[in-house]
Amino acid sequence: MIERTLFKADHQAFRESIRQFAQKELAPHIVRWDDEGAVDRSVWRQCGELGILCPTVPAEYGGAGVDRLFSMIVLEELAPLGGLGISLSMHSDIVAPYLMAFATSAVKAKYLPRMATGEMIGALAMSEPGTGSDVKAVKTSAAKVSGGYLLNGSKIFISNGFECGLAVVVAKTDASAGAKGISLFLVDASMAGFKKGKKLKKVGLKAQDTAELFFDNVLVPSEHLLGEENKGFGYLMHELPWERMQIAIAAVASAEVALGLTIAYTRERHAFGKSVLDFQNTRFKLAELRSELQIAQVFVDRCMELELEKRLDPATAAMAKYWCTDLQCKVVDECVQLHGGYGFMQEYAVARAWTDARAQRIYGGTNEIMKDIISRTL
Repeated sequence: MIERTLFKADHQAFRESIRQFAQKELAPHIVRWDDEGAVDRSVWRQCGELGILCPTVPAEYGGAGVDRLFSMIVLEELAPLGGLGISLSMHSDIVAPYLMAFATSAVKAKYLPRMATGEMIGALAMSEPGTGSDVKAVKTSAAKVSGGYLLNGSKIFISNGFECGLAVVVAKTDASAGAKGISLFLVDASMAGFKKGKKLKKVGLKAQDTAELFFDNVLVPSEHLLGEENKGFGYLMHELPWERMQIAIAAVASAEVALGLTIAYTRERHAFGKSVLDFQNTRFKLAELRSELQIAQVFVDRCMELELEKRLDPATAAMAKYWCTDLQCKVVDECVQLHGGYGFMQEYAVARAWTDARAQRIYGGTNEIMKDIISRTL
């Protein structure tokens, strides 16, 4: 195996603390959370106390002010826990960066410290019932009025939607301008007219909070406009490579967990007088998966080096997202097959990994969209 050279001693110490926390405090509750369709709200506070939330946010706003390798470590170490890592990354590494980059100092001071402690959960409200990956086609509108904007519309498939205390909402401020008429707004859940639909029942990632959001004449103060009016599409495009890298990181880490479980299972499981691992087909299949995951990890690590240098371009991030999520689905499917009938039982972690993996090829922009982005560079 190729040694990973990204991480320093402080990164490794952080990884070990999260690993212990995940194994002791989180892993015992995974099945219950899936059955109940929600993670205990107290988990967010615990994560805040451990510095897991918003690690890259500067200390003046409640974070640790560290690099994005710490965010990468959170995703990797929470990979066995299904949707929790996704929920935390949405909050810490998608919503918080929008505030850091585009909110006023007063708005940052009001919300970021509460996000860092887990008191307030953040969501990104982009997808709509009729738009999906086509951000330019959003119908949610924001009409300028005295003191702010009147927001109207609805969103669907919103991670952290049910529990969110604030949401970055994508809306049209100029319906005739296409992508050049999109703006971003920070909407507090306490604002009149902001309503949440029920939690959506998904095939996988069952404990990960996903909901519909509705906006009925929500008066959003002018200071809650993020950045400049009609510049929102550009802001979204600027942040999407990092969002897609997070999906790639989680995909490789989750597939590694599934492969590890499968190697252990085939070593212990016996058929026809020998372990399943002793069959040549099993060894060759596992060797294939191990090789492909090693290649993916090297590519992801190189992409992270580029991200830290602020040189990760959209096409490369799209390659990482598309390739790693396709590979994840392949790996976990093969792992289910090698588990036999037990791989189809929900109480087995490999079965949960299988159902959880499928969404990775859809959110953050479908893999077909990723290929389109890549094709533009040809």
